[in-house]
Amino acid sequence: MSDAGRVLLNLLDLERLDRNLYRGIGSGGETPTRIYGGQVIAQALTAAYATVPDRLCHSLHAYFIRPGDPASPVIYQVDPARDGGSFTTRRVTAIQNGKQILNLAASFHKEEPGWSHQHAMPDVPPPEGLQSRDELHQSHAHRIAEHMRDEFTRARPFEIRDVEPRDPLYPEISSDINHMWIRMEAAQGAGPQLQHVLMAYASDFGLLGSALRPHGITWFKPEAMTASLDHAMWFHAPVQFENWHLYTMDSPFAGNGRGFNRGSIYTRDGHLVASVAQEGLMRPINRQRTL
Repeated sequence: MSDAGRVLLNLLDLERLDRNLYRGIGSGGETPTRIYGGQVIAQALTAAYATVPDRLCHSLHAYFIRPGDPASPVIYQVDPARDGGSFTTRRVTAIQNGKQILNLAASFHKEEPGWSHQHAMPDVPPPEGLQSRDELHQSHAHRIAEHMRDEFTRARPFEIRDVEPRDPLYPEISSDINHMWIRMEAAQGAGPQLQHVLMAYASDFGLLGSALRPHGITWFKPEAMTASLDHAMWFHAPVQFENWHLYTMDSPFAGNGRGFNRGSIYTRDGHLVASVAQEGLMRPINRQRTL
């Protein structure tokens, strides 16, 4: 396993402080200045799973309340809201320096039979013929400010291949539809709960970017203040995230300083395993205010 994969698994290995109380590491995620939203979601889901040993999560809904500080640990307080015959409900509050940074509600369901249908997976090129995002970043590294270069090119715990990659510094205005292939080496051999946690971690990566595409904006152009505001995810089927999955995203609406984004995650052979929705802040830089 890569060093980045080991760092990720260490981030998700919470310390139990007391009954329904856990502590997670803040540093080591996707950004050095604030805790990556997918990391807080994944740690909160890990805390919830620690209290639900016999059922799998089928949905979670989270609100990002404050930016997390990577320099400090995060405390996760689990409220065992309900243990029912078919469904189990947990509420998790992430706390840092005495203040809430995230609230998450998760529901767990006993496996049972039922009717099934799904939308077909989009027809896109396979990952083998696409350039990896790591290679793309390396090719653009000389154009990035020197103080940001190491962060821009460092290894990530997941492998991404964009179907239609954009120039990170001078992107063209493009469709909000955004496809990327993604997999995680760290998921190899993981149980079903950890597979969900790893996919939840990755689900926040690139989602808000769909709302930026029609406006020719990326995080490397100082034109917009961006932040995830909320995040919802539904797990439809078992996950083997060490294999390639297609994450197809779109943004049907942006306005009032916010962008709404949706995502569908398919296995390579076309099975829909998860759906995602998120609203994010995308405020013009000249109108910056505090969240």
